Amino acid sequence: MKSITDYPLTELKLIYNLLHANVQSHFELMDSELLSDLQKHLQTSATLEGVDVTHHAQWKAWLDNQSPFPLDEAPGDIGA
Repeated sequence: MKSITDYPLTELKLIYNLLHANVQSHFELMDSELLSDLQKHLQTSATLEGVDVTHHAQWKAWLDNQSPFPLDEAPGDIGA
């Protein structure tokens, strides 16, 4: 059996987004250990890529496979 770390991030992001989008319709998802473990794994991966997961816009952009950083706020950017 595969571990959660064995799956591609793009697949995990898709599944997370689908589950998270349905929390309002299915409150039992709030107590789902799988959703919680998936979120923790994704947040760890995002953090390793320099994403501040407490910053909603960065977290959401990363989940949607978009750049989580405005050009002037990328990690290591010294600005103009």
